[in-house]
Amino acid sequence: MSFLGLDIGTGSCKACVFDAAGQLLARASREYGLSHPQPGWAELDSQMVGDFCLEVIREAATETPHDPVEAITISSQGEAFTCLDSGGSILSNAMVSSDNRTADLVEEWSTDFGVERLYEKTGHTAHPIFTLFKLLWLKKNRPDIWQKAERFLCFEDYLHFRLGIDPAISWSMAGRTLLFNMTERRWDADILTAIGLRTDQLARPLPPGAIAGSVPSSLAQELGLAPGAIVVAGGHDQVCCAVGSGAITAGQASLTTGSVECVAVAFSEPTLHTTLREANLCTYSHALPGLHASLAYNLTGGNLLRWFRDELGLAERWEAERTGQDVYDLIFRELPEGPSSLMVLPYFTGSGTPYFDARTPGAILGLRFDTTRQEILLGLLEGLAYELRVNFELLRNAGIPIREVLAVGGGAKNRRWLQLKADILNQPIQVPKVTETGCLGGAILACAAKTGRAPEELVRQWIRVEETIQPHVERAGAYEKKLEDYRKCYVQLKELAREIF
Repeated sequence: MSFLGLDIGTGSCKACVFDAAGQLLARASREYGLSHPQPGWAELDSQMVGDFCLEVIREAATETPHDPVEAITISSQGEAFTCLDSGGSILSNAMVSSDNRTADLVEEWSTDFGVERLYEKTGHTAHPIFTLFKLLWLKKNRPDIWQKAERFLCFEDYLHFRLGIDPAISWSMAGRTLLFNMTERRWDADILTAIGLRTDQLARPLPPGAIAGSVPSSLAQELGLAPGAIVVAGGHDQVCCAVGSGAITAGQASLTTGSVECVAVAFSEPTLHTTLREANLCTYSHALPGLHASLAYNLTGGNLLRWFRDELGLAERWEAERTGQDVYDLIFRELPEGPSSLMVLPYFTGSGTPYFDARTPGAILGLRFDTTRQEILLGLLEGLAYELRVNFELLRNAGIPIREVLAVGGGAKNRRWLQLKADILNQPIQVPKVTETGCLGGAILACAAKTGRAPEELVRQWIRVEETIQPHVERAGAYEKKLEDYRKCYVQLKELAREIF
């Protein structure tokens, strides 16, 4: 038997099939783009995403007919939701995490409800990223859709719907909506009442690793799955990636670079501490039963590299098309050694932790006529890494140790980028053999549910570190001296942005 992990990201979806020993048998992926109908808006076509997800499941599963897929688990981006009418038709695009159209709704609603009350219930502080505020925007600005909507499904539960089962949502995914009571493990009645939502409009919450249902036989055959293939509750992509990286104990951190760049850490007991709340560091359910997690993140991550590719990387795109080489390998080919002469604030989609600042934009400081494209690229990557360093220090100051860093996601494939992060973090970075850890973490949960094996045992058996990137002593020291300048940039630009934007 084999097990399939499906990872639904903001820019692509991937399916990977693993055998019972954790060996990768097959993979498939599709890339898709965001639409930006207005400034600050970021949407995905849910129908297209669902169609692509079924395509990659079929493509990966049909490559292993000798070892059929017996169980599927979904690791998914958080917060975005799909509106369905009574007939199951999609009513609108999905607002993704970086969509900040709800910024003006956050303070008033959370103040009325109670800032501390919201944190105590959900383990999160208010931010435009969360589903709750996207729902409020929809109710206020598109009442026609709000009134027709019978279901509001995140991408994990929307894929359950597309797979023909009663949609279920994992505790960790439910935790990213700001509608879920963290300690009671249910949709919070007070929050739903405050926004006018019914429980039956949402998917049924399930603990991680629970069986959500079986794929109907006709659809299983069409997708190349084993008869009776089960669908297992997975979770938010960041904690699924943590499982797939092996970062499931205190002192370990999973560093995921996808569209968003995020650090996930695990602990056994839920922690609602003032230090965490003041730094906007959350506490919510992990993808492993019995664990909780906290996240530190920047909403700008790999999407900034994609922006550079699309806007400034025309020559590399042409060469990639002509030669068949990877466009990102070409972009990194002539990346200079740092530090650069630039200072970049990487808030192209607003900031994540600790500021939760949706208003201060990104900035590139220090441009001259002799500034090259490659130096701009280096400055962009440095800005992302400085932001990581700030977040690492926040976690440590909140009493959460970080002794091991395991880099995963698409960004873990580029050793030059990893070296830059190791230099600015001034900490070694380990790279697991399999970097598509959202899929791997999902497959671990699927295997555990199907076979009864403990997921912790599977983590120990399936995951291996392939390489460790050590910081370069001289560059790390040079970046250390520039770190305080980076901190000053945010303070100064925040005030300037308030005046001119």
